[in-house]
Amino acid sequence: MKSTATRRIVAIVGLIIPYISMAQPKTYGREEFIEVEKNVRLHITDLGEGTPVVLIHGLPMSDAMFEYQYQYLAEKGCRVIGITLRGFGKSDKPYGAYNYDVYAHDIKIVLDKLNIQNATLGGFSMGGAIALHYVAKYNSAHIAKLALFGAAAPSWTSRPDYPYGLKSESVNDLIALSKTNRPQLLENIGKIFGATETALAPELGAWLFSINMEASSYATTQSLIALRDTDLRPELSKITIPTIIFHGVKDKICDFQMAEQMQKGIKNSTIVRFENSGHGLFLEEREKFNTELTDFIKK
Repeated sequence: MKSTATRRIVAIVGLIIPYISMAQPKTYGREEFIEVEKNVRLHITDLGEGTPVVLIHGLPMSDAMFEYQYQYLAEKGCRVIGITLRGFGKSDKPYGAYNYDVYAHDIKIVLDKLNIQNATLGGFSMGGAIALHYVAKYNSAHIAKLALFGAAAPSWTSRPDYPYGLKSESVNDLIALSKTNRPQLLENIGKIFGATETALAPELGAWLFSINMEASSYATTQSLIALRDTDLRPELSKITIPTIIFHGVKDKICDFQMAEQMQKGIKNSTIVRFENSGHGLFLEEREKFNTELTDFIKK
């Protein structure tokens, strides 16, 4: 038989355990990897509780680029989900197509599986173009608001009736360098990523470089081709949800005039100017970026 002392200990533990369980953070069985097709899993960062926010990275980054947004948003009552596209970061890197349709399809599968509803979808650079394409292609499925950060849209390259962005020949040079000296390509991009070469602290530049080097070289090249060839102007009129456009006035990678073109073509859209930023606005003016994004999500 149990002694009186033993019975008391058992009773006390029985009282304490429910409170310990209640104190544990809810996980809801969240996964770090989600399969979007056979043998293709995407890496997911999924933090916080509350209003859902989905973030899509730029080329050739991963969901890790939003490190200084994740905890901030979670602390502000958001469930923030970062999706690393196939070919990048810790996601699988299969042979096959790498274009906006494939990326949008993958995002749709992730949001279906997570049963996300009424989210804010945010995308940076190429991720902004993909986010825009996703909303147009899938009629805003799962999404209530759109946020574009230094987006490579509506077209990253200039055209006869669109005198903005890079020349196709310049992008061809980037594609060639991606095939022959990818570290040099990343170093060159790093020099123009901020408003000036010294806008970002050296340690932040090194951190971004390490993220970029995780990408598949093949996915990097194919995504540059997609950036060169894709024109999303016909899709702007299909965006009917509230949209906010964050853009650095000193952006050398995606001209500020591109933001103005998006604003003209998207109803219910607003531009937030980042006067002291280049392409790296999420780091260069981090506090403003986080505050403005939170305000938009909660509005």
